[in-house]
Amino acid sequence: MKQNKKAAVFSGLPARLILTVIFGGAYFYVMLPAMNPKAPDFWAFLFMLLLFYIFVTLLASGVRMFAGGNVIFMGRTVFARCKVPLIMLGVLFLAAVVGAVYSSEIFHAEAYYNLLDVQTGDFTEEVAEISYDKIPMLDKDSSVQLGSRALGSLSSTDSNLVSQFEVSDYEYSQINYQNNPVRVAPLLYGNLIKWFNNRSEGLPGYIIVNMVTQEADLVKLDEGMKYSTGEHFGRNVYRLLRFRYPTMMFGDVNFEIDEDGTPWWVCSRTVHTIGLFGGTDTKGAVLVNAITGESTYYEEVPTWVDRVYSADQLVAQYNYHGTLVNGWVNSWLGQKGVTTTSDGYNYIAMNDDVYLYTGVTSAGNDESNVGFILANPRTTAARDYSISGATEDSAMSYPEGAVQHLGYDATFPLLLNISDEPTYFMSLKDSAQLVKMYAMVNVKDYQITATGSSVAECQANYETLLVENGVKVTDPIEETDITGTDTVTGRITEIRTVVVDGNTIFYFKLGTDAYYAVSAADDQDAVIFDVGDRVTITYYVEEEETGIYTGIKVE
Repeated sequence: MKQNKKAAVFSGLPARLILTVIFGGAYFYVMLPAMNPKAPDFWAFLFMLLLFYIFVTLLASGVRMFAGGNVIFMGRTVFARCKVPLIMLGVLFLAAVVGAVYSSEIFHAEAYYNLLDVQTGDFTEEVAEISYDKIPMLDKDSSVQLGSRALGSLSSTDSNLVSQFEVSDYEYSQINYQNNPVRVAPLLYGNLIKWFNNRSEGLPGYIIVNMVTQEADLVKLDEGMKYSTGEHFGRNVYRLLRFRYPTMMFGDVNFEIDEDGTPWWVCSRTVHTIGLFGGTDTKGAVLVNAITGESTYYEEVPTWVDRVYSADQLVAQYNYHGTLVNGWVNSWLGQKGVTTTSDGYNYIAMNDDVYLYTGVTSAGNDESNVGFILANPRTTAARDYSISGATEDSAMSYPEGAVQHLGYDATFPLLLNISDEPTYFMSLKDSAQLVKMYAMVNVKDYQITATGSSVAECQANYETLLVENGVKVTDPIEETDITGTDTVTGRITEIRTVVVDGNTIFYFKLGTDAYYAVSAADDQDAVIFDVGDRVTITYYVEEEETGIYTGIKVE
């Protein structure tokens, strides 16, 4: 038998090395592994190089296929020709296995426990009552629906834009923009042909959805975005990062806008702090300008950035903190003091930051929560609040049952402070993902469940139930003496009107206190207030015994 002539091309060591280098370059360009020994994809890269070299060596040994399907390797044995790469492959495999095992929580329980610094918090003092114009009413699914409609509504005025681009359903990052909770998502090219036709000008804009007003708009940019996750070749964000920062490992790549509306890609830098592969953490981020491609690494990111740590990472780190509180053995056997996060999470805006919320349940108990955590995805500051109550899944079922005849579905709850009571807040959506109603469920007592067609109405109904169930309402009438007058501050829980001699009189009930009457003829602002508004009233007492007041001035 003669040696396969084609195999002669690969017979020399230099030729095999050159082919392996070419393969490695192509693999690196496509797969983008970090050149970092703590990156698992780096080890996969080395494995692939060795396997490819062995494959080329086998071809160089000469292969002949016979009709019977048998393959004969000519020349020296496979082991003789691949001895060094096979030994290297074995050493790499053994090192990776040992490194992975040694990096596990079995050997470093305390280090994993301390990955997330969790402080004990006081709910009523630290979580202030949020105003209506800061409560996110929409979840991601509803935002996606509104964003698609916003783009589709331009079909009559800008058909070319609608036909060439689509909205990224994957993105829709929740951020605080100009102190308002919004979701933002970039446009993407419709397909490869549309990318080729439009790449010179870039992506024309992004969708922004106001989570309070439920308005979605397309923001058109003066200059298109040339860099995105949907780009190809050198303008792809992932490839740009790898070639500029070859040793860095990256986690989430999120789309955000700064306070001026400039689009950015926030690329979280991942580090492994325990052993070889363990203790996944985040250390700053690279910010890439989506228009120009300019990038800068920040160990401490600017304050307008809202998310550096991913939700999954924060949840994983808390679960280490909760399960390893008394060591690794206890986390499996005794489980004394072991807690884990409940299923699901949400984001809430506070103090011009976005906070991740998730419930906490004890080991083996998924029927109720023993508390909850709030964690800042930018700074990783986490607070633990020990408040027992219903789980989020249970809380979602209560208002759904109350409106089951309408077929509405509840969004995953937000945790709000309503009258110093931890309260689940949910939007109720129809089958088209449109918000139709709102619901509030008391965390401690799920029987206190209120719904309303507006947030103000929902809160008024909720606070009435708090009173009826003997729960103290902490939005009381606050009275301050002023010379010749008294001043009250409270939230309107009821409004009644009556016409007297052609004049409309408004009766405002604040909290659970008395009614305060004001004539529209004396103060026309009286007509603009709704149930749920918090107002300050200066009045002169005339009928204190009946609790009805006149001569009111609404401030």
